[in-house]
Amino acid sequence: MTNRHVGYIGLGNIGKPSALRLLDGHFVVHVFDIYQPAVDELVAQGAIGCSSVAHLAKKCDHIGICVRDDSQVEELLYGSAGIFSNAAADTVISIHSTVTQASLLRWAADASSKSLHLIDAPITGGAHRAADGTLCYMVGGEEEILDRCRPVFATSAEKIVHAGPLGCGIALKLCNNFIQYGEFVLMAEASRLADSTGLSVDTLREVGLSNGVVNEQMHMFVSGRNAMALGASAEQMQEYFGAVGQLATKDLDCALSTAADNNVELPTAEYLRERIEKVFLAQDESRPVAHEKE
Repeated sequence: MTNRHVGYIGLGNIGKPSALRLLDGHFVVHVFDIYQPAVDELVAQGAIGCSSVAHLAKKCDHIGICVRDDSQVEELLYGSAGIFSNAAADTVISIHSTVTQASLLRWAADASSKSLHLIDAPITGGAHRAADGTLCYMVGGEEEILDRCRPVFATSAEKIVHAGPLGCGIALKLCNNFIQYGEFVLMAEASRLADSTGLSVDTLREVGLSNGVVNEQMHMFVSGRNAMALGASAEQMQEYFGAVGQLATKDLDCALSTAADNNVELPTAEYLRERIEKVFLAQDESRPVAHEKE
């Protein structure tokens, strides 16, 4: 049986290790990214580099998209050089990006009108878990289409959750990220209180792990951020944490937009959206006290 031709667009922090996991011998892997060195790295490992989105779309029966936001997904899907105009009927397009539910549902409807299948399949776990093959996929769509995707997702997944119909996967991801960013903000402020009273964040972690209040991701985030903030300039903090903070703001914007579409108010998400970048950068009231005393 001929190996399936699988495409992957977006070879960034999570996309690149996820695409590398596809190179297990079961697929012919085609990759595209505007950053050519990332493509070259995959080609050196056995992937086929594509010169354009159209080139990739014509070759593949499954296309994964892992780019930054709604607008970047739109650019890949539409137009004469986009996926919709160049993919063969029955191709599956899986959206791994964190986007709004409204956009996802619109893209899926437009795909269906062209006899294509577009599903939401956002992921969580970070770059290290993508490399280890232990990501969690949250999928919205028909079971039959998910079954076609399972062998592809399984190369980088520890768990695949079928959230429900189209749009449920991205809704689950938005809820997950909302909770995560809330944890980060709370941990940052709690660590500042701990520091001001002479407590170590590790002591906070010791109790928090016992009673389930603190998880390892929260501790790793705040301890790493605080340690860097003690010796880093504002410019260096921006270099290391700025992009992540901007992504967090974008993700919360997606949650708030989706909530508005469903007539739901999220006042805590609005609060987090205004603060999350400063928390990542250890600025203002969330900056460690020791740094302020320098």
